[in-house]
Amino acid sequence: MILFLFLSHLGVGIMATLVFVSREAGVKFFRFNAGLAAILIAVALAFRYQGLEGQVGQVPQAGLEGAITRYGLIALVVAEAALLLYWATVGRTLARVRPGIAAIAVGGGLLAVVLQAAALTMGDTVPLRLLTAVSFVSSAALLGSTCTAMILGHWYLVIPSLQGRHLQSIVTLHIASLVFRIVVVGAAVFAGVALWEAGPAPPGINVGGGNFRRYILSVDGIFFWQRVLFGLAGPMVLSYLTWETAKIRSTQSATGILYVDFFTVVVGEVLAKYLVLATRVPL
Repeated sequence: MILFLFLSHLGVGIMATLVFVSREAGVKFFRFNAGLAAILIAVALAFRYQGLEGQVGQVPQAGLEGAITRYGLIALVVAEAALLLYWATVGRTLARVRPGIAAIAVGGGLLAVVLQAAALTMGDTVPLRLLTAVSFVSSAALLGSTCTAMILGHWYLVIPSLQGRHLQSIVTLHIASLVFRIVVVGAAVFAGVALWEAGPAPPGINVGGGNFRRYILSVDGIFFWQRVLFGLAGPMVLSYLTWETAKIRSTQSATGILYVDFFTVVVGEVLAKYLVLATRVPL
C-alpha cells in the first residue's frame, strides 16, 4: 500500500509538472519524463492487490468504499493510457490534440489521487477526509516538481544552450509546492494535537487512544520527526540553495543539490505514506 501510494503520486506529479516546462527543453525531455511517469504508475498498479484491496482501513472492499476504490483505479488506468499515448506521439504526430491528451492524463491522475484519499478515509470525519485529499495532492505536487527539476537540471548537459531561466522557473514551482506541502502538514499536525485530543479519536485513528501528541513524543514518533526533518526541513534549505545557484546560472551545481533534494523528499514522502496508514493523520 505504501509503494502504491508513493509511486502513483510520483508518477502523477511528474506528468502534472511537465505542463510548466518550456518546449525549449526538447522532445526527448518530454518523452523521457512521460515514459518515466508511465513506468511508475504501471509499477504502482502492480501493487494494487496488496494495497487497496487488502489494506484500506483493514475492511473488505464493499459498498461505497469498494466503488470509490474501483473508480480510483479506473481513473489511474485512464491516466496511464493517456500517458502512454502522449509518450508515443511526442515529436511525431497528433500535435494539435496532444494538449488534450496531457489534460486527460493529468486530470485522471489527480482524480485517482483524490479518490485514493476518499477510499482510505471512508467513515472518518469530513474535515479529515478533505485534509487527506489535499495532503495527497500536495504530495504529488512536491514529488513531481522535485523530480522534474532534477531531470531538467541534468538536461543542461544534453542541451548546453538551454537558457538558465527555465531551471529557475521549475525550481520556483518546486519551492511553491514545498510551501504548500508544509502548510498542509502543519494543518494536519494542528488537527492531530489541538483538535483530536480534545475529544474521542475520529474513526480509524490509531495513535494511542487518539492522543497524537503522546504518539509523536513516544519512541514510535521517531518516524514523524524523520518525516519532518528529511521531507520538509531538508528540502526547504536545499531548495533555497538551488534557487540561489540557478540564479547565477551554475546549472551543474544546482543539479547536484537537486539530487540530494529529491532524495530527502522521497524519504519524507515514503514516511508520510507510512504515517497516514498507521495513524490516519495525513502528514
